[in-house]
Amino acid sequence: MPSGRALVSSISILRDIGPQRYLVTPASLQRDPQFLHPWLGSVRLEAVPIYALGELTPSIHPLAYVHPDAVVIGSVTIGANSSVWPGAVLRGDDGEIRIGQRTSVQDNCVIHTTPDEPTLVGDDCVIGHMVHLEACRIEPWCLIGNGSIVLHRVVVNSWAMVAANSTLLNDTIVPSGALAVGTPAVIKEGRVRREMVQHGVTTYVARAQKFRTSLRRLD
Repeated sequence: MPSGRALVSSISILRDIGPQRYLVTPASLQRDPQFLHPWLGSVRLEAVPIYALGELTPSIHPLAYVHPDAVVIGSVTIGANSSVWPGAVLRGDDGEIRIGQRTSVQDNCVIHTTPDEPTLVGDDCVIGHMVHLEACRIEPWCLIGNGSIVLHRVVVNSWAMVAANSTLLNDTIVPSGALAVGTPAVIKEGRVRREMVQHGVTTYVARAQKFRTSLRRLD
């Protein structure tokens, strides 16, 4: 069995394991002092489906939380204290996906990319339930509402928000502080209160900590 470090950060998943769910336990992590944290002594981390694709291997910070029912494939980087929730799929097969720190990728999101454009999500973002991101850039401190679609070369600038069920077509730019709403989205400047974004970020950082320490599977 690979080391806890390989399983959590996915830096060097052994190819002969094949596609499967990796089980990480506190004991395996505690072999490496770099990964000692207070919660490790009391929690059993569930298996998480993390897949290498040829030479493309995910890199997941040990303080990130990835739910056992999420899927991470290929060239995907997830930063510290970020979280990926049930049913979310991050598929970095054609290009790179980067998720910053303290960002939540919520239930049933789909994040993909293209050979020409990476998908980049900055620090302190909220990516709501069932969002689809494809070859776009989300700057730090943004909220992308439930069910939204954000397409190629879209840029959502810091402190902007995408309303639920909106569609941002190719090359749309959302200015800082603006709300994008509708299909196709209309930009309404000066509509976002920063505390709305901040509340979502802090809520999900705390929620990830709770799930990390308290979630247990009942078989």
